[in-house]
Amino acid sequence: MAIGLGIKACLQGYKVLFTSVHGLLTQLRESHSNHTLQRLEAKFEKYDLVICDEFGYVSFDKNGAELLFNHLSLRAGRKSTIITTNLGFDRWQEIFGDPVLTAALVDRITHRAHLVNMEGDSYRLKETKKMMSEK
Repeated sequence: MAIGLGIKACLQGYKVLFTSVHGLLTQLRESHSNHTLQRLEAKFEKYDLVICDEFGYVSFDKNGAELLFNHLSLRAGRKSTIITTNLGFDRWQEIFGDPVLTAALVDRITHRAHLVNMEGDSYRLKETKKMMSEK
């Protein structure tokens, strides 16, 4: 669904970035180390829509959590961001490791947001089962 929305936005002329949370965090850490974080933030701000995929698959340390929090907070209420995750908000503290930071991020990204809770079987699992039954 996130990819479909991203493609639709591109077709309508919007600037879209699709990234995994791990990839974004890697960029943030490198920019922080190279003292080019402001340049990355300015570039990130130019996107009309940012899609952060796979939120919750990899936890991060305190520094990584703070970098990601600050970066996503810049967009809150100003630009569109889609975050895909397999975890409910009640489990985000497992990723961030800090209950205050987690609560603040959830508060910012859910304010005036559209939340879509998709339940059911994984389409990837369905395709795999289909492929295995055809053999």
